[in-house]
Amino acid sequence: MSPVPVRVSRPPDLPPLDVAARLDRLRASLGAAGVPGLLVTHRPNVRYLTGFTGSAGMLLVPTDADAVLVTDGRYAEQATGQVREAGVPAEIEVAATQVDQHRLLAGAAHGLGRLGLEAHAVTWAVQRALSERLAPVEIVPTEGLVEALRRVKDAGEVARIRAACAVADEALAEVLPVLAERPTEAELALALEVAMRRRGASGPSFETIVASGPNGSRPHARPSDRVVGPAELVVIDFGCVVDGYCSDCTRTVSVGDPGDDARRFHRVVLEAQRAGREAVRAGAECAAIDRAARSVIEAAGLGEAFPHSTGHGLGLEVHEAPRLASTSRDTVAAGSVVTVEPGVYLPGTGGVRIEDTVAVTDEGAEPLTASPKDLVL
Repeated sequence: MSPVPVRVSRPPDLPPLDVAARLDRLRASLGAAGVPGLLVTHRPNVRYLTGFTGSAGMLLVPTDADAVLVTDGRYAEQATGQVREAGVPAEIEVAATQVDQHRLLAGAAHGLGRLGLEAHAVTWAVQRALSERLAPVEIVPTEGLVEALRRVKDAGEVARIRAACAVADEALAEVLPVLAERPTEAELALALEVAMRRRGASGPSFETIVASGPNGSRPHARPSDRVVGPAELVVIDFGCVVDGYCSDCTRTVSVGDPGDDARRFHRVVLEAQRAGREAVRAGAECAAIDRAARSVIEAAGLGEAFPHSTGHGLGLEVHEAPRLASTSRDTVAAGSVVTVEPGVYLPGTGGVRIEDTVAVTDEGAEPLTASPKDLVL
């Protein structure tokens, strides 16, 4: 018997991304970093600057010449097509081995004198190999040059994150009734991921979390074979990827009334999440946003049960700058997209986390996630 076909829908048409302008924005920052060129090796950064989505590629960006994208034969056609479609002025070079790819880079970097390297994105072994093969060009570490550009999203990027949020919202609405059938955590997580894929997501943006009952006291619990019981807290943290961009959302629910204490914890976290969202606006200090949410939980006597930061940026990666944390010295800018996700976690009892993805505007925070926040299903 032939398998039953699974219908896969597509997200709505999305506006184009302004990829072509990004290289010049990066070049404008290289002088202050003290380098006449940057070697980009972090895959999301390569994609951001060129539109190339392959798993193997290094991008050399000189300040005074066209960029050079080096890849291997598996991606020759794909790289050429995607870079051309994005309108990016970059040469495509192909070599089978890493040694030959480094030789191509050495030729392109000749005369630069110094070349910045993304310190967080290469191993010590690769750094040593590049230093040897690109000599006499000096390899120097840099931090966050491309990530600084990625902090503020253009309209096309926000549209993709919004689409990913909508796909995830619809998928959650489809699978929540399954909780009444007492699935395992793993079964519910799988159902949610399948529902997101059916709606056009390329996959989850991180490993889906379904943590029921006492498992909910671990903020990053993995779905297990535990059966989700009635009248207990269930933390569901999920998101998906649409055209490369991520969504992130958490809801805490219960099939039936989980009791006075659980309802109180949920109410406190909901109030904290609302306070955090209201503190988000262009120019706001990340630490102040964290403080707005955290103070509500502390006032309820649950401060020690909130062990993580209030939120983080997201886009091509599910965790990006800025970080909404008490130790942050950063601010949020109009066009950034961040999460607001306070929680409380009580060993032996469970946990509550409520999270939205929001776009930062001059007026405040525009919610991109829309799933209801009701506790009792």
